[in-house]
Amino acid sequence: MPLPVRPRFVAFALLPLLGACATVPAPSTSAPDPARPDATRPAPPPTRPQPPSSAFRPPRVMDLPGLEGVIGADVEALQRAFGTARLDVWEGDARKLQFTGDACVLDVYLYPLRPGAQPTATYVDARRASDGLDVDRAACVAALRRR
Repeated sequence: MPLPVRPRFVAFALLPLLGACATVPAPSTSAPDPARPDATRPAPPPTRPQPPSSAFRPPRVMDLPGLEGVIGADVEALQRAFGTARLDVWEGDARKLQFTGDACVLDVYLYPLRPGAQPTATYVDARRASDGLDVDRAACVAALRRR
C-alpha cells in the first residue's frame, strides 16, 4: 500500500525546479560600451518633428478616359455640369466637392496647380451610395451629368 503524499511536501519539492528556470545576469567585467547609453549618461533630448514644408508642391493630375471636362474644371464648371454639390469642404488650399445621384457618389478633389492659383479638379473618386463600393469613374460622371 503506497504512502500518502502530502501536498505541501510536493510544492516544496518543486521549488528548486522552478528556480532553475530563472536566469540571473552575470556581472559585467568589461568596460562600458560607448555606443550604448547607461544610467550615468543623460539620455539625448527627444527629436522634434520637422515643421511642414512651406514650399509649394504641385498636385498630380489624374488622366483617365471619360473624365474630360471634369479634370481641370473649376468649381463653377463642375456645378454647371453636376448641379449644387452635396458637400463642399476646404482643407488649406485644397477643396473637395461631392455630387450625388441615384447611380453613384462622385468626389472631386480640387488643388491649385501653382501658388496662389484657383483650385481646379485634379482627382476624381466614385462609389455606390448603397454600400460604398468603387464604381467606374467615367460611368459615374456620365450618370450624374445634367442633361
